[in-house]
Amino acid sequence: MKIFIAVGLSVALLGSCVPQKKYAELQKNYEKSEAERGYLSGAVKDLETERNELKAQVEKLTKDFDNLSRNYNDTKQDHDLLKGKYQKLDEFKQQLLANQEKSSAVNQKENQKLLKEMIRAQEDLQKKEDELNRKEAELNKVAAQLDGYKSDLQKLEKDLDSRSKRINELEQMIADKDAAVRALKDKVSDALLNFKDKGLTVTQKNGRIYVSMEAKLLFPSGSTVVNAEGKNALVELSKVLEKQSDITILVEGHTDIDPMSGAGCIKDNWDLSVMRSTSVVKLMLNNSKIDASILTAAGRGQFVPVDPAKTAAAKAKNRRIEIILTPNLDQLFKILDEEAQKLDPTKDDEPDLKESDDDFNKPE
Repeated sequence: MKIFIAVGLSVALLGSCVPQKKYAELQKNYEKSEAERGYLSGAVKDLETERNELKAQVEKLTKDFDNLSRNYNDTKQDHDLLKGKYQKLDEFKQQLLANQEKSSAVNQKENQKLLKEMIRAQEDLQKKEDELNRKEAELNKVAAQLDGYKSDLQKLEKDLDSRSKRINELEQMIADKDAAVRALKDKVSDALLNFKDKGLTVTQKNGRIYVSMEAKLLFPSGSTVVNAEGKNALVELSKVLEKQSDITILVEGHTDIDPMSGAGCIKDNWDLSVMRSTSVVKLMLNNSKIDASILTAAGRGQFVPVDPAKTAAAKAKNRRIEIILTPNLDQLFKILDEEAQKLDPTKDDEPDLKESDDDFNKPE
């Protein structure tokens, strides 16, 4: 049973004017949960294999136990018959000893024969008793081992059943998240339908929704002020997103490779990308009831192009704003952590996350 959580969460946010720690943490949580998800699935498979092996052992031991029981009962029956025969011979022996002095020489010879027969019967009886004791000890050992295996099997099946239910719960949570993401994508697409042929696309990948707007839809050349048409598109999008409480919104600014040539506060493409994303965030907040805590503005300059070509058409595609909608998977991560801890209670928790350049430079 495979749990697939396709939620790519890495962002290279150098130059951002807002701290990006929560996105680095989300990336770290994703990587941790992916490892734990694989660990959990492997552990469940191991449990199933162990259960099947234990079932085979229980079946074999049960068969051996039944055979031993039958053999033991046969031996005990032979022992009881032999013991009865010995008791009769013993009674006859006592009678012989009592009448020995009165018996004739012929009778004494017959008596000696009967005594030898009784001695052999006594020896056979002792052998049977020894065999019976050995088989009884072996039977008790197998019975105890069988009880232990049955107990282990019951515990294993109970544990496996519990984990299977937990995995089904996780699968359902993932399915619900996927359905919610698809529904949100449809709402966003419907809201922005009028801008479809104006450099705006809505796509769903890696469990996230990407709303990509070419710069020409939002900004005059080299400007950070959203134009009227761009404002209309952002307001329509904001109306949809203000009703969503279980997502995070990352607004990324991107530029082409052409360097900035003007003077003023915009020194380079980093500045331009950051200021444009900040303008978009402010416009969305001013025209909706979106919770500011789920919004982040980031600039990525010219370093994440969608088209690496140096043509005018490629540059136009690369000059863009991307609004990335990510579902909140905290509850899912929490369950995965709990299950991984159950499988390996000695496993240490991940160390506290520290911001570093590596966190912000990981490729998507």
